[in-house]
Amino acid sequence: MNEEIYLKKLEQREIKPTAMRLLILRTMMKHKEAFSLLDLENELDTVDKSTIYRAITLFLAHHLIHGIDDGSGSLKYAVCSNDCNCEVDDLHTHFYCEKCHRTFCLKSIHVPMVTLPPGFTVDSINYVLKGLCADCSAHGSNKAQAQVME
Repeated sequence: MNEEIYLKKLEQREIKPTAMRLLILRTMMKHKEAFSLLDLENELDTVDKSTIYRAITLFLAHHLIHGIDDGSGSLKYAVCSNDCNCEVDDLHTHFYCEKCHRTFCLKSIHVPMVTLPPGFTVDSINYVLKGLCADCSAHGSNKAQAQVME
């Protein structure tokens, strides 16, 4: 990707671009599905862990990324689209694959809204579906077909 894209994303969220922030954002944007802090630490093995953590904290505070609690015990992250402000109306569904342990953003599926009792307000919603992703489902059905043929 063009360096200008990363600079624009940081500028849009009023984050001062530094070499480390650009490197971390570039690494984040390479991911097709959600990623963990450990994923970033492994990919950026020459970058101090506290630097990565501080960038994540800053990016979360400025709504450049959003956090996902997929129930795996490790918070996952994904880069927000340019029009996302991480408000309830922007939230989307996530899918956690119980076999390969990947977490996917299903941006086209918004979280269902529920009517709360008077006096309750919603600040965030965590909506995670769990099961097998398309890749794992396909591999599982191939294995089942092979067993039937034996």
